[in-house]
Amino acid sequence: MSMKTLDLDNFESHASNIYEGVAVVSKRSRQINDEIKMEQNQRLEPIIAKETEDDTIMNQDKMNISLEFEKRNKPTIQSISEYMTDELKFRYRDE
Repeated sequence: MSMKTLDLDNFESHASNIYEGVAVVSKRSRQINDEIKMEQNQRLEPIIAKETEDDTIMNQDKMNISLEFEKRNKPTIQSISEYMTDELKFRYRDE
């Protein structure tokens, strides 16, 4: 996978400063990662419930689901993309 550079001036223009932008993107990355884990567990749950020791068909189903999730963009890439295209809205907590 190739690494893409990120224009820091453009990145910083979406928030008060670069550190705020990094904090927002990292928080969103964690949210996306949690959503992906939950979705993967929900899809694997029925397969694991039916699984027996010698069941190679079930192993193939688990492998296919896992490969599907591996092909997706990583949570960090998704959150940066949302942030840079102004799809990601953030606010401070009310005190």
